[in-house]
Amino acid sequence: MPDPAQTPPAHRRGPLDLVEWVGNKLPDPALLFVIGAAVVMLLSAIGASAGWAVQPMKLEVITEPVLDSAGQPLIDAETGQPQTRPLHDADGHQQTRLVEDLSRNGGQPFTARSLLSPDGLYYALSSMVDNFVNFPPLGVVLVGMLGIGLAEKSGFVGTALKAAMLVVPKQLLTPTMVFLGIMSSLGTDAGYIVLPPVAAALYKSVGRSPLAGIAAVFAGVAAGFNANLFVTSLDPLLSNLSTAGAQSVDPEYTVSATANWWFMAVSTIVITLTGWAVSSWFVERRFASKPAAEGGPSPVDASDLVSQRIARKEWRGLWLASAVVVLATGVVVACTLIPGWPLDKGRGAMEAMPGLVRGADHFDRWVEAIVPLLFILFILPGLVYGMTTGVIRKGADAARLMVESMAGMAPIIVLSFFAAQFIEYFKYSNLDKMLAYSGGTALAESGLDPMALIVAFILLTAVFNLFIGSMSAKYAMFAPIFVPMFMLVGISPELTQCSYRIGDSVSNVITPLNAYLVIILVVMQKYAPRAGMGTLISTMLPYTLVFTVVWVALLLVWMWLGVELGPDGPLHYLPA
Repeated sequence: MPDPAQTPPAHRRGPLDLVEWVGNKLPDPALLFVIGAAVVMLLSAIGASAGWAVQPMKLEVITEPVLDSAGQPLIDAETGQPQTRPLHDADGHQQTRLVEDLSRNGGQPFTARSLLSPDGLYYALSSMVDNFVNFPPLGVVLVGMLGIGLAEKSGFVGTALKAAMLVVPKQLLTPTMVFLGIMSSLGTDAGYIVLPPVAAALYKSVGRSPLAGIAAVFAGVAAGFNANLFVTSLDPLLSNLSTAGAQSVDPEYTVSATANWWFMAVSTIVITLTGWAVSSWFVERRFASKPAAEGGPSPVDASDLVSQRIARKEWRGLWLASAVVVLATGVVVACTLIPGWPLDKGRGAMEAMPGLVRGADHFDRWVEAIVPLLFILFILPGLVYGMTTGVIRKGADAARLMVESMAGMAPIIVLSFFAAQFIEYFKYSNLDKMLAYSGGTALAESGLDPMALIVAFILLTAVFNLFIGSMSAKYAMFAPIFVPMFMLVGISPELTQCSYRIGDSVSNVITPLNAYLVIILVVMQKYAPRAGMGTLISTMLPYTLVFTVVWVALLLVWMWLGVELGPDGPLHYLPA
C-alpha cells in the first residue's frame, strides 16, 4: 500500500487528483444514457413548443463549363446541354458548397418532435424492445465474443501471449512488449490481466526494472488499444455506430468494418516504435537510478523465472491450436480468392445485396462476414487447445466457457439497452438531424481547415476519456453528433471514426476511471511496495503525451497524402 507520508494533503491536490475526483462523481455509463434520454425528451418538448426548425443542407460539387480551343462551351451531343466538369483548387481538391437539400424531408425544414406528447410517449414505450434488439453493435459484439471468449477462457490467448514473449531476444524485449500489448486487443481485455505480470518477471529476470516492463506492455495494451494489424471485434462495433450516425445525412451510407484497417495496421508499427523510444529514453532511464524497493533493477533471482514457464501440455496445445489457426486462415483465404467459392467477390453480390459497400465497383463478401469469421478463427483453436490441455473434456465444458465469457459481457448488454433508447429517441425527436445540419453548416461557414477540425476532435475525445472510460459508451454518444456534422464539411464518417479511435486510446493509461489501473497497480506494488496511483500515472504520462503527438501527426500526413484509411475507407465525403 502507498506510504501515507507520500500522500499529498487535501489542500495540495493537483490536476490529476481533480480529474479523479470529478470522474468518480460521474454516474455509471448506463445511467448517463438514461440521463441523456431524459434530456432528449425534455429538449424535444421545448423545441416542439418553441417551433425549432433547421433546413437540411447538402454538399454540392462546384462545376465549371468545358471550353473548346476557341473558348466556347462544348455542347453534349446527347443532352444538348453545355458540358461541365468539377472545379478543383490549386492543390487539386474538388471544390464543394452547401446548398439546400430538397431531396430530404420533402425539401422542408426538420422540426422538433416532442417525446412528451401522447404520440411521443407511446413511441417511447412501444419501441423499447425493438430499439434494444436492433441496436447495431449488440449482435456483432456478442457473436464475436462467443469465439474470442472461449479462446481466452480455455487459456489459448494467455499461453500464446506468454510464449511469444519468451522467445524474443533480450535486445528486442521492449518493442516486443509494446507490440504484444497492442496486438492483445484481439483477445479484448486479456492483455491487461495476462501481460503485465509476465512482462515484470521477464524484465527482472534479465536485471532490468520490472516497473519499466509493466509500463511498456501497459502502454501497448491501453494507449495502443485501437490499433492492430488485423481487423478485430472493435471494428464492426465502431463501424455500426458510424453507419447509424452517417445515415442521418445519407440514408444509404454504410461504413465497412475494414474502413480503418490500413491506417491502424501502420499505426501498430509506428506506435510500437514510439513506445520503444519513450520506454528507452524516459521511463527506463528514470527507473534505472532508483533502488529495487522503488522499482529499480535488482539482482537476478532464479525463482523469478518460475512464472514464465509453460507446461508441456500447454506447449502441445499451443502448437496444435496454432496449426488450426493457420489451416482455418488458409481456408478463408481460399474461399475469398478462388472463383465461385463462398467468399469470392463478384458483381452479382452487389445486385443481391445493394448498398452494403458504398461507392465500390465490387463487393468483398468477406468484409460483411468478418464477425462470423472472427468467431470461427477463435473458437476452433480455443477448442483444440482446451481439449489438449484438459480444460475441455466434453461439449458441456465448451458451452460453460462460452457462458462464462457471455457473463463478462453483461455490462455491455445493460449499456446497449439504454444506449439504444437514447439513440432512437434522439432520432425520433429529429434533434439529431437538426444538430448535425446546424452544426455542420456552422463548421462549413467557419472556414476551419478539416485538419484543424480533426485535431480538435481527437483532443476532445482524449479529454472526455478521462471521465468516461468505456469506448463504446463514448462513441455511442459522439457518433450521432460528430459523424453527420463532419460529413457536411466533407469529412468522411470513416475519418471521423479513425480520429475517435486515436483520442480514445492515448489517454487510457492515465485515466483514473480505467478499471484495470487497479490491477496494474497491484502488480507494480509487488516490486515497489510504496508505489501508488501517482507513481503509475506519472510513469505513463510520457506515453500519453508522445503517443498523442505522433499519432496525430501520422493521421495528418495520411490525410495530406490522400491515402484511403482501409478498404472502402475514404477520407472525404462527397454526395452521390
